Amino acid sequence: MAREFGAVAAPAARAQIRAEVIWFCVPDGAIAGAAASLTGAADWQGKVALHSSGALTSGELNVLRRRGAEVASVHPLMTFVRGSRPSLAGVAFAIEGTPKAVRAARAIVLQLRGRSFTISKQQKEAYHAWGMFASPLLTALLATGERVAGAAGVSRKAARERMLPILRQTLANYARLGAPDSFSGPIVRGDVATVGKHLQVLLEVPEVREVYIALARAALRDLPAKNRAALRKILNA
Repeated sequence: MAREFGAVAAPAARAQIRAEVIWFCVPDGAIAGAAASLTGAADWQGKVALHSSGALTSGELNVLRRRGAEVASVHPLMTFVRGSRPSLAGVAFAIEGTPKAVRAARAIVLQLRGRSFTISKQQKEAYHAWGMFASPLLTALLATGERVAGAAGVSRKAARERMLPILRQTLANYARLGAPDSFSGPIVRGDVATVGKHLQVLLEVPEVREVYIALARAALRDLPAKNRAALRKILNA
């Protein structure tokens, strides 16, 4: 990575940091330790130290703040996996920290063509849980859908290919219309009989049935539906 970006890789014990902004992009559990390992690598007075955790606050960098650094957490609401390099253009970055560090972070996000917004320390955990629903748990739902496809005689690979058009259209509808006007299927129609058939066939995969029931209940709570009482009754049966 250092060669790719024209940088120099060095052990923490021998690092000499001249940069004005230092961004810790390490796992959550390693942030405080990484910061502590670099306390002697620079005169931290006036420098800006950032980390990229979505769940942890800028307090993870307090060891550097006590040495004069300005600190902030800067988290992109984006998924990063091996083999994929997403663009950061238009990506929302949640920022909290000391005023100087927040200003520096906003300037960096602007250069990345992202969009920054401020968040309080108290909101970080709920913010990160929201992000879980936006990507990791959505991926888990898709994997669960592949299991249901298997019950219909469709392989996981074929299921993924065949689901992509409806997934793309669902996201397009959500982006343009919002959740209530994008919701379709038997629940919005109040089709109790069809939901009952789903619940019956999913008895063969009870753990998947639990997911179906939880999401159907969420739909009855948050989205338009007919025959709510009858649908609740069958879901609770």
